[in-house]
Amino acid sequence: MSSQALYQPAESPATPETSASKTVPDNRVTPMMAQYIEIKAANPDSLLFYRMGDFYELFFEDAEIASQSLGIVLTKRGKHQGQDIPMCGVPVDRADDYLQRLIGLGHRVAVCEQTEDPAEAKKRGAKSVVRRDVVRLVTPGTITEERLLEPGRANYFLAIARRRVSDTQWCYALAAVDISTGHFVLSETDGAGLSAEIARFEPREILVPDVIHDDPELAAFWRETRASITPLSREGLDPASAERRLKEHFGVATLDAFGSFSRAEITAAGSALFYIEKTQIGSRPVLNPPVRDNAGAALAIDSATRANLELTRTLSGERSGSLLATIDCTVTPGGARLLADRLAGPLTHPGLIHDRQDAVASLVENGDLRDRLRRILKRSPDLARALSRLGLGRGGPRDLACVRDGLFAARDLGLELAITPNLPKELSGAAELLQSLRTDVAERLAVALAEDLPLLKRDGGFVRAGFDQSLDELRELQQDSRRFIAALQARYAAETGCRTLRVKHNHMIGYFVEVPQNVGEDLLKEPWKDTFVHRQTMAGAMRFSTLELGELESKIASASDRALRIELGLFDTLAQDLIDLSADIARAAEAIAVVDVTAALADLAVRLDWRRPTIDTGLTFHIRGGRHPVVEAALKREGAAFIANDSNLSGKDAGHILLITGPNMGGKSTYLRQNALIVVLAQMGSFVPAREAHIGIVDRLFSRVGAADDLARGRSTFMVEMVETAAILNQATSRSLVILDEIGRGTATFDGLSIAWAAIEHLHEANRCRALFATHFHELTALADRMPRIANATLKVTEWNGEVVFLHEVVPGAADRSYGLQVARLAGLPLAVVERAKTILSELERSDRESPKRALVDDLPLFAAPVRTQPTQPKRDPLREALDGIDPDQMTPREALEALYRLKAQQ
Repeated sequence: MSSQALYQPAESPATPETSASKTVPDNRVTPMMAQYIEIKAANPDSLLFYRMGDFYELFFEDAEIASQSLGIVLTKRGKHQGQDIPMCGVPVDRADDYLQRLIGLGHRVAVCEQTEDPAEAKKRGAKSVVRRDVVRLVTPGTITEERLLEPGRANYFLAIARRRVSDTQWCYALAAVDISTGHFVLSETDGAGLSAEIARFEPREILVPDVIHDDPELAAFWRETRASITPLSREGLDPASAERRLKEHFGVATLDAFGSFSRAEITAAGSALFYIEKTQIGSRPVLNPPVRDNAGAALAIDSATRANLELTRTLSGERSGSLLATIDCTVTPGGARLLADRLAGPLTHPGLIHDRQDAVASLVENGDLRDRLRRILKRSPDLARALSRLGLGRGGPRDLACVRDGLFAARDLGLELAITPNLPKELSGAAELLQSLRTDVAERLAVALAEDLPLLKRDGGFVRAGFDQSLDELRELQQDSRRFIAALQARYAAETGCRTLRVKHNHMIGYFVEVPQNVGEDLLKEPWKDTFVHRQTMAGAMRFSTLELGELESKIASASDRALRIELGLFDTLAQDLIDLSADIARAAEAIAVVDVTAALADLAVRLDWRRPTIDTGLTFHIRGGRHPVVEAALKREGAAFIANDSNLSGKDAGHILLITGPNMGGKSTYLRQNALIVVLAQMGSFVPAREAHIGIVDRLFSRVGAADDLARGRSTFMVEMVETAAILNQATSRSLVILDEIGRGTATFDGLSIAWAAIEHLHEANRCRALFATHFHELTALADRMPRIANATLKVTEWNGEVVFLHEVVPGAADRSYGLQVARLAGLPLAVVERAKTILSELERSDRESPKRALVDDLPLFAAPVRTQPTQPKRDPLREALDGIDPDQMTPREALEALYRLKAQQ
């Protein structure tokens, strides 16, 4: 449908103000526009969806923004202070589609509805404006509509507060709330871990007090984050007000039953509730009591590492191709969200990890139980989000059915688990919750709800016949009326002799008799003029009303209205019954998700031959036959096999560093990433793609892989690389795992070599962490001879008939070259360029043989002593000084050849 056809200005008897604007001089404000301006002034930071009949209208700048964002026609409506009023609109019944697009573009929307019957407005005068008010603010972090949400992704918003711990340090508290499911989580972190903690929740919106938003040290972060940032004033955000708001919301006298919270956490939680009250305007979502995440309970993964490893999204922002998409075998929306949550925040407590592993192992071993559970789970809809919509007053008949079906699935899961002996801790806990759940409400819903349910409760017809006697009587009256209309039409046709006479209905004049115009002329005369009262003359037809039709219409309208009122009353009663059980239903929804994730990970392990890793508190890191899960899945689709590789970074008091050299396209980056992903999978409680894995708990995971720039912040590829490397070197501990790829390659050769060299030394001497370091600086392999916890490894490659063959096998040792020319030829570089490069390479290698780089490296003082000693001054060497002044990366082939001749002349 074209945008021109999509939008037509509202024309409704509900808005007597539509004609008022035409009679008021240009220099005056119409009553309708005065109302609009007043409401808009109260919501200046939102696009105002102003309800007029069957459309939400937007005016002035809002209309211009929406028109451009949605691709709909911008028109005008009258004048305001002598100027045309820009206007556009969207149909009410399709508003969700447009809201989704606007929210996706970062806009906020205030939904303004008519709050009184138009008939009441008319009683105040012909030009009276129907009362309207904003009933809801729609923001990225507070949407609940099914069509606006991703089923398998949580929709968190974060509220942030902080407290000072020293003159130079702050502690930050985060309250993460997903009102679509009721999840409410509190956590604390220091300034260095703030970005990692925010990245763990992947929020759609962040509430930031003005004092934090304007902090110069954080201002750049708020500008650059992908989440929508909403600044908050200080008013009402103090700990005392926040604590009072929390107690009132949950109806408790003290927060002690929920746990021990810091003042900053209470402030953040209170700010979150304040925002919910502000956006939901009188509606009260079903929220779980806040749960505290203990500091250090989750593996810290900063946003750069998450992006590099493509945990939940690829670098292009797509879910497909990510680790999450590869391992997600869940069959319920709640299970998919829990899996994503566990992947985003792997555990650091071995006991809790073992509990999850035990549950997965039990379903790996008991395939029949796993299959039965998954069959039941497939019948379980999104229980948590349906309950949330009902609690907010936005639910419909299908949400009632959703909760009904979810409760029945919970009952069946509980019965299945009840007859299974020796359940592990995680599954037995879920079984207890499911078995204790009341199902009498679900049984009542099964009796009450019809088979085919409308989307909206206002449409009626969702209560099953036989459930309510008074409703059945009114429905029978409606049916009798329809039969009477048919009989009346037949009688009128017989009496007038007009076989084409029809009794019809529209919203303007109600029921009427329609006949061809020639027959209508006769009905205006005796003996029919007293029976048929003329209403309208159409092109080729005339319309009449009768006394009998008027009486019948009144009876039908009365029966329909009364029937709908009864249905709506029954809906409210049934919804309230569920809301009264919301705490139990929420716990059941969580238990269903736990069972789903456990069964899905067991199914994954069986199908892909994943094994249970050993997790302990040591510094072991030993993987046999490790594989990259995403790459392996892609190769399997193409019918190819993945080459598995071992990795050993184990140490007693400090981790080892594996220095990896090898050809381009040999698989270094894949090898780096697969070891990091195995850690994430292991600590989230999953089996892993390896023959065997023994991992000492990793507290922080760092990844610097690949090349990217950040032009918006004025950062080159090399600058981004250095910023991320600095974060790693400043934060990694002896329990961390670090993977680094090609550090220093973005600048001149000797600059880059020196940076990579110093970074390895710092990792070895200061951080003392487990690390994988891939490089093309072959000179660095000499470090393995001089530092005890560094070992060399390389990717095997062979040549066959002049072609390079990558074997993707990691073996001990160092590479002798990078095979860059062969890769360049495979990439399609012109043959002339490749041949010329061979010539230049031959000259460079000959020069190197005559003045070897190895000798240069051996002479450098940093290799002769640990980094903690002072280097001695090398002897002056003019040839080396000339070499230092050459930057090969910035030279043309001709310039490089000329430089070689100059160097040769200095010998």
